[in-house]
Amino acid sequence: MNNTVCPKCGKPTTKLFQGRCKECFLENFTLAEIAPVLHAKMCATCGARNVKNKWVDHGSLEEIVIHTAEDALFVHEMAEDIELYIEPRAQTPYLYKVHIEVDALLLDEIFHQELETEVRVVRESCDMCSRISGGYFEAIIQIRATNRIPDDEEKQECINIANTVLERLVNKGDRLAFISSSLEIKEGTDLYVGSSNAARHICKEINSRLGGTFTESASLQGRKDGKDVYRITFSLRLPEFMPQDIIEYKGRIIEIRKFSKNVTGMDVETGARFTATPDDVQGATLITKRKDLPKTMLVAIENEDLMVLDPDTYETVTVKKPVMFSAEPGTEIPVVKTEKGLLAIADIS
Repeated sequence: MNNTVCPKCGKPTTKLFQGRCKECFLENFTLAEIAPVLHAKMCATCGARNVKNKWVDHGSLEEIVIHTAEDALFVHEMAEDIELYIEPRAQTPYLYKVHIEVDALLLDEIFHQELETEVRVVRESCDMCSRISGGYFEAIIQIRATNRIPDDEEKQECINIANTVLERLVNKGDRLAFISSSLEIKEGTDLYVGSSNAARHICKEINSRLGGTFTESASLQGRKDGKDVYRITFSLRLPEFMPQDIIEYKGRIIEIRKFSKNVTGMDVETGARFTATPDDVQGATLITKRKDLPKTMLVAIENEDLMVLDPDTYETVTVKKPVMFSAEPGTEIPVVKTEKGLLAIADIS
């Protein structure tokens, strides 16, 4: 093996590192450096973490501490095949001591260095919570219904659907997917939504599940960074009739099962399937909702007839047995009073 002499210290060496022996090279060489104190940001309201100047909702606090240390760590630009070992040790809920070990290949030699730093967790308000607290919104969803006022149950279902959609969008990284406020008015409910994209997804999901339509209209609010800023109003119309509504349509008693692009249901008298378009059923009359149906005693079953008590007079009357009827005498069954008389309703549970 050929030896050479280090021009700085004069010692023999088998290899020079940038013109010096390994010992002389290492005197002024630093493989890695990190500041003694670092800061990691966490939202005091929702717990979101700030990673590389971007607020995210996933990751444990320890993971954020590790990411903070990784981002702040400087490794020599000539290093290759870098391997890191980072161990955070919690001192308090918001203070971590971090031990770091760095292994890297440099000038055909493996170098190892150990470092210590401290990560302090700073609690502040994230972009989303700041906007929510400030009442920020880009869109308004006006929840209404055709030819009627939506009831509390329907409005709450719309809000539940909206929250499900928003949670899905937030998980995909949409930090404007939130409802900053809501307003109850006589005609329905107004939802103030952080982004028009989120509002549009909400309207589509509500229409898909409950039926109805929605339209958009934009109004200019001003300019920002040289661009026009618009606020969009979504006019959401729930259908005139909802699933489990019992209506009178052209002399037929129909229980609505689904109301979307098409209206489907069942003829209460015959059990026949009913299909129409939303325009077809305009002008139909709402008799009642299934949840509001009175119940009466089933006295007896005779072939295709039922003997029941009239819920008003308590007289025994005969009605036709519905399709898919499974109740037993002595139990209570739902009934509806119409111009055609008393009709029994099959249980859908």
